Amino acid sequence: MRHAPIPGSSGTVRPMRLLGDPGLREPCRDVTVFDAELASLVEDLFATMYAHDGVGLAANQIGVPLRVFVFDCPDDEDVRHLGHVVNPRLVHNDGVVVTGEEGCLSLPGVHAGTARHDETVIEGVDKDGAPLRVEGTGFFARCLQHECDHLEGGLFVDRLTGLRRHRALRAVRRAPWAPGDGA
Repeated sequence: MRHAPIPGSSGTVRPMRLLGDPGLREPCRDVTVFDAELASLVEDLFATMYAHDGVGLAANQIGVPLRVFVFDCPDDEDVRHLGHVVNPRLVHNDGVVVTGEEGCLSLPGVHAGTARHDETVIEGVDKDGAPLRVEGTGFFARCLQHECDHLEGGLFVDRLTGLRRHRALRAVRRAPWAPGDGA
């Protein structure tokens, strides 16, 4: 699913942090300054997400330990959701739990069926500090939960158990980018 960059975007593609980078495992800090540097970070997140064919990207995935993520993700009805959230809080996670294929730009080529709620609501602010509320269902709800996990230092493989976890971690160990410890 390749989306064209946002018209007028001036973002720079930044290096992706991969599993094994300690910054992916640390909870991110709240954003306290809403300025041109934050706006530039949001643009860079979009540029990097598009360059890697992603549907969401958290700031710590490019080495910035701040609570910010972007998304350009369809829901199950193929409605496109495009935006960013600063200092997101997961305020509602409900509905049926669905196990669906999930991957991550920080674990390239690794995918596994991952259980997530089918309804999610995130509250936060935009890059200018204006309050916002993002509601997602289906695949988009999965994306929102995935990005919130990143900001807490979590990865989708942390949610796996049993054979799914074993297979995913085996794929990590065999990947050309594999970290020394395998997880």
